[in-house]
Amino acid sequence: MRWRTCPDSRTGRLGRVATRVPARRQEGEAVNTDASVVVIGGGVMGTSIACHLARAGVRDVVLVERDELASGSTSKAAGGVRAQFSDELNIQLGARSLEAFGRFEEDTGYDIGLHRVGYLFLLSTPEDVAGFEASVRLQNSLGVPSRMIDPAEAQRLSPLITTDGLLAAAFSPDDGHCTPESVVHGYASAARAHGARILRHTDVTGIELHGDRITAVTTTIGRIATDTVICAAGAWSRAVGAMAGVDLPVVPLRRQIAVTEPVEGLPPHLPMTIDFSSSLYFHGEGPGLLLGMSDPDERPGFATDTHDRWIPRLAAAMEHRAPALLDLRRTAGWAGLYEVTPDHNALIGEATSVSRFLYATGFSGHGFLQGPAVGEVVRDLYLGRVPFVDVSPLSAGRFAADAPRPEANRV
Repeated sequence: MRWRTCPDSRTGRLGRVATRVPARRQEGEAVNTDASVVVIGGGVMGTSIACHLARAGVRDVVLVERDELASGSTSKAAGGVRAQFSDELNIQLGARSLEAFGRFEEDTGYDIGLHRVGYLFLLSTPEDVAGFEASVRLQNSLGVPSRMIDPAEAQRLSPLITTDGLLAAAFSPDDGHCTPESVVHGYASAARAHGARILRHTDVTGIELHGDRITAVTTTIGRIATDTVICAAGAWSRAVGAMAGVDLPVVPLRRQIAVTEPVEGLPPHLPMTIDFSSSLYFHGEGPGLLLGMSDPDERPGFATDTHDRWIPRLAAAMEHRAPALLDLRRTAGWAGLYEVTPDHNALIGEATSVSRFLYATGFSGHGFLQGPAVGEVVRDLYLGRVPFVDVSPLSAGRFAADAPRPEANRV
């Protein structure tokens, strides 16, 4: 059995090429400047927000990233894109983002490797079947073409699985997966083209306040005078919020991914397949497979080194639901961070305790796929427009108000 040890745990993605966009600022160059708005975080959320703001004509948008663009959680994402959620807001954000991913190359010139192969949720308990039946009804009412299918059809769609103990499955053909790094660089390029500045290798060291009003963001290369900050720092958002006295209840949690050797006869349209009971998932990655699952033994923290402690549980899940995977050799793997909130749902909104501190974080595993829509929503919140969807139930204040917003269809 080839999943007890990893012969080659080098981080890498088969079939994924990130396009590097040159920085305008030379490394080490000091900056003391003004900005209409400072976006903190250079992943999909930050670059999407910066792009939407700049395209809307907002002048002097500055995005600050402490490392390379997409170097945090975005580059470690599995790349899935979907609208199959249990929460109405997540369905709407996912569906809107799917539309944006579909026209992304036309809009930005960047090929994001979008594969509309669908998401397939495999269901083994009556409770899960009932929950997904309710979700599918809600999704259908919002225009998502998901449907419940029987185990035989599920196996036709994903022939690597076994149907033992399988009761039903949920499938939506509009879902799929794409390349996270390319999405980030596409948004960054479009943001720059519309006048936004992107500062890489720049740490935010503080947020200056005068009373309850933001006056500046301090960084390792200088001070940026501004009255507006947008936190899109992912797993690091709690520390950013604390700089402005805003509580963002986000904790980091390591998740690991493995990539396999080429799979002979791999179906070209293999859906993102998820065994919901175990959380085992896999999809095509170049000639092989990308796969992963949650690890209940992980504890919150910023560690992103890989380890093999999760492999026995992963192997057991594969043996139960997709035993053919056990014969495949791992050729690569990596670890990244989920940004988890108490109800496993996002934080989107504007703080009430300080003027003009907006945030989009805490997506608990579905941030990449909602990046396009959330960029649009945050743009509208900044401009005082009414967004296409009311995100007020996702305010960080919901926990103090004892009004959590749980999402059930998460991996």
